[in-house]
Amino acid sequence: MRNQNLTEQLEAARQQFKANAPIEAQVKIGQMIEELQKSGIASGRQAGEKAVDFKLTNAIGKDVILYEELAKGPVVLVFYRGGWCPFCNMQLRAYQRILPEIQAIGAQLIAISPQKPDHSLSLQEKEGLEFQVLSDPNGLVTAKYNLLFDVPPGVRELMEGIGVDLVEYNDTSKWVLPVPATFMIDESAVIRSSYVNPNFMQRQSPEEILRELKKL
Repeated sequence: MRNQNLTEQLEAARQQFKANAPIEAQVKIGQMIEELQKSGIASGRQAGEKAVDFKLTNAIGKDVILYEELAKGPVVLVFYRGGWCPFCNMQLRAYQRILPEIQAIGAQLIAISPQKPDHSLSLQEKEGLEFQVLSDPNGLVTAKYNLLFDVPPGVRELMEGIGVDLVEYNDTSKWVLPVPATFMIDESAVIRSSYVNPNFMQRQSPEEILRELKKL
């Protein structure tokens, strides 16, 4: 039996959620996704725009500066929700598998979430991630990429009910999350492609990432 690709894995997880989650939970999450899609609150930065520089801490406490990394080559910049999110973990595992191909092109992958560094380190070790995993306290950089949104009260209650406390996980008083996104950024700091999807159960495929990178 062949291994499922990322899209198939995500769809299987979505079907499992649909089969097992209470209807109330499905409705609240569906409403959140729909409101984000309609409002455009977190529509992300677009292709052709300049990437915003930042300095964030990686999982072992070292500062990483975007523009310094771009001096080495293109960057695949990924914004994800956190290690508590199974869809994010599937995504990062799939991207790890294509990391040698990304590096062969001369690029690197950097992933950002609001979670505090010790959770990023745990995620990196658990999933065997060999790329930079950065922490964005309070989502300040995420907001500059137009991806940050406030978690609706109903969804917050659901998350707390299953033991996901963003205040503890992210070491913050704010219940905020990023819309998952992937940006291809060239050496001149221009965003060459942008994938932003308020539906957190869908992510850009590894195959598409490699296709976009090869255009740079």
